[in-house]
Amino acid sequence: MAPGGSALKEVLESNSTGMDYEVKTTKVEVNNSNNNKPTKSGNAGTGKYGMHSNNGVYELLECPVCTNLMYPPIHQCPNGHTLCSNCKARVQNTCPTCRYELGNIRCLALEKVAESLEVPCRYQSLGCHDIFPYYSKLKHEQHCRFRPYACPYAGSECSVTGDISTLVVHLKDDHKVDMHDGCTFNHRYVKSNPHEVENATWMLTVFNCFGRQFCLHFEAFQLGMAPVYMAFLRFMGDENEAKKFSYSLEVGAHGRKLTWQGIPRSIRDSHRKVRDSQDGLIIPRNLALYFSGGDRQELKLRVTGRIWKEE
Repeated sequence: MAPGGSALKEVLESNSTGMDYEVKTTKVEVNNSNNNKPTKSGNAGTGKYGMHSNNGVYELLECPVCTNLMYPPIHQCPNGHTLCSNCKARVQNTCPTCRYELGNIRCLALEKVAESLEVPCRYQSLGCHDIFPYYSKLKHEQHCRFRPYACPYAGSECSVTGDISTLVVHLKDDHKVDMHDGCTFNHRYVKSNPHEVENATWMLTVFNCFGRQFCLHFEAFQLGMAPVYMAFLRFMGDENEAKKFSYSLEVGAHGRKLTWQGIPRSIRDSHRKVRDSQDGLIIPRNLALYFSGGDRQELKLRVTGRIWKEE
């Protein structure tokens, strides 16, 4: 069922087949492995290609509580056991190793030694083979082009992450998302009770176009006090690649129409972030019902669209 609690139906005009869709939550663990030989990543920044420092100091920098690498301030107990600042609060200021009170002792020596280390990106297994000064690693990882993408499926809390090819398979097999080839589309969205709009999300559709994948979203929600419908496109890739494409959406009837033209947002931006930014075709409910015709008791919207590549 859709988050709004009512069954929502999306009809793909090109197939002339009606399909009932339900939003389902599926959690799948993705195991990423790298059996290829290292290649130059080409990342900008201070990263260097090669082997990272490999000694006991690197292991000492792992927090014994959360097992993550520690960054200043690194705390220690009177007996020399260390842990990160986040875990210090979690263990209620008691050393998890010897149970002594931690106090406010900094391990300045370990912090200083860390400055001399060069470490790999955490996404090494996904293809990033640059190494970085210890204190530059976190900043790089926030923007590393090899970091995994979150599942773009809306209407459920899906925890799956991975590269684009992994997510395409996941969307098809686990969320039962329809995959279509082509850069134009013609969708009809139907809802028997259009007055139920809160958090209503139609089934995601993925289009293969120019050798890339695009996610078409359509949903109903409250914009302030006004119920609206919204359609928008997301690109399965990074923002710099998304900017190479444009798309248009159109809806209308009875000699009137609404059009939207924009650049697809990267799936690096969450579904909610794109929706809340109103970066797409927004249709007020009264106008949507007018376009639907009849007695205005059922939503029947036809949304057409086109994707093209900018020169």
